[in-house]
Amino acid sequence: MHLVVGLGNPGTRYARTRHNVGFRVVERLASRAGATVEKKLFGALVGDAVLGGRKAALAMPQQFMNVSGQPTASLLGYYKVAASDLVVIHDDMDLPLGRLRVRVGGGHGGHNGIRDIQRTCGAEFVRIRMGVGRPPPQWDPADYVLSTFTAEEEPSLLSMVEAAADAAESVVRDGVASTMNRFNAVRPEPAASP
Repeated sequence: MHLVVGLGNPGTRYARTRHNVGFRVVERLASRAGATVEKKLFGALVGDAVLGGRKAALAMPQQFMNVSGQPTASLLGYYKVAASDLVVIHDDMDLPLGRLRVRVGGGHGGHNGIRDIQRTCGAEFVRIRMGVGRPPPQWDPADYVLSTFTAEEEPSLLSMVEAAADAAESVVRDGVASTMNRFNAVRPEPAASP
């Protein structure tokens, strides 16, 4: 069994922000599986689903991003899931909008939600990093991740949410190595016509 945790901030004020892309992926996974993520447990909304033919628990911590660790650790214990079977989906300013990276471990890169989960659960869990791009030079990064996507960015966002849901299903079904090979491959630009 896997625990799939999407990171975000609770409440309608933050629902469409860059920081909440993890929530959007968990909602998409639940929709695909015909499941709901509504049960309140350990400071998170949770639901049971079948992803890629295998059991998984879906979760969205309902405390603020920088204290995501305790709900995640409590859910690992409740579901008796090893940290190696934890999948955390989150925004990443170091990747361009629309780009995904699947990895195990690594540093938090300044992401406070990841930092807190590493503090409570260790660092050896699967991460699906979703690119939200860098802010313009005059824009504070904290304000940037709490901003909403523009109309021009929306198609890339929707495509990325689908791809991240595919990646999460792949981790559960096929394992992390196979998923990294599939989703981290650099796709070449199309050749120019002669």
